[in-house]
Amino acid sequence: MELLDDANIIKQRDPFDALGVAAKEWEQVQFQLEIARPPQQTGVITQVVVAGMGGSALGAGLLKDWLNLSVPFEIIKTYNLPAYVGTQTLVIADSYSGNTEETIAAAHEAHAAGAQVAIVASGGKLLALAEEHGYPSVSLPDDFQPRMGVLANANAMLRLLHAFGVVGQDKLDEFISSAEWLQEQATAWLPSVPAEQNMAKQLAWKCAGKSPVMYASSQFRAVAYKWKISFNENAKNIAWWNELPEFNHNEFIGWSSHPVEKPYAVIDLRSSFDHAQIQKRFEISDRLLSGQRPASVDIELQGESIIKQMLWGSLMADFVTIYLALLNQVDPTKVVLVEKLKIELV
Repeated sequence: MELLDDANIIKQRDPFDALGVAAKEWEQVQFQLEIARPPQQTGVITQVVVAGMGGSALGAGLLKDWLNLSVPFEIIKTYNLPAYVGTQTLVIADSYSGNTEETIAAAHEAHAAGAQVAIVASGGKLLALAEEHGYPSVSLPDDFQPRMGVLANANAMLRLLHAFGVVGQDKLDEFISSAEWLQEQATAWLPSVPAEQNMAKQLAWKCAGKSPVMYASSQFRAVAYKWKISFNENAKNIAWWNELPEFNHNEFIGWSSHPVEKPYAVIDLRSSFDHAQIQKRFEISDRLLSGQRPASVDIELQGESIIKQMLWGSLMADFVTIYLALLNQVDPTKVVLVEKLKIELV
């Protein structure tokens, strides 16, 4: 494991300092993000819809599973909005670049439907649209990749939900107050911490040369999805995820057949907040699949609240997958194929 302890190798293989960015992600939780043109009067909101793609939608996933709102909360990852969107729907169009074509199309549909619209972006066409129509908007810093700005995105959306009266001040305060605790937790995964004491480095080695598969309860499915995206974009490594109890109704059986030797790394993201029956399902599933799949690596999400465990798991995902990128000898920052795709779509 000495490779991940070598400062020279880390500098060579991480030219844009993705590890340095990850080490500061905790700061995003306490960003004082201002709302331009805050809503002065809001009508009754009966649904919340977030339109966003990739890393821009991850923050919404965390909020949806944490807040458990009294109104339906749907995340749309395509060009079109549901037919129910209307004057009592809050639509938040979220694109880090501000130029994501699917999200722009959804924002135009929201306007046509007379929805209550808000924008989250770092610039681009979406912020221009917000100015044109007078929509409330939050401008994000433009100095990190969308997948590494998840916490800033969640911060921005939470502030908009508060401004529109969907959540109370208590939730915003709980989120912001987690920042310093998260900073302390992140110190255990820094490059200066040797691999023998660094869980993130150890897990990266366990995933080297394999396809990771993450499992979590439905409460923490957004965290499992964050791990999947981080493996894809940071480490350029194929990965999958699923949630319990759904896993036990289909995918569970898929592990039971050939081949016996499967090139996967199984990661169970477990929480003290998981339903008692979910905790049982993790234990029984691992026992019944013994010898049929690689033994799972249990990661106990840390923190005394659901949101702290979500933030902890999301941040750890970036450290693990950046270290795996170094082992894979790929740049953890650039996503060249995504940029090529965007050019060809024009």
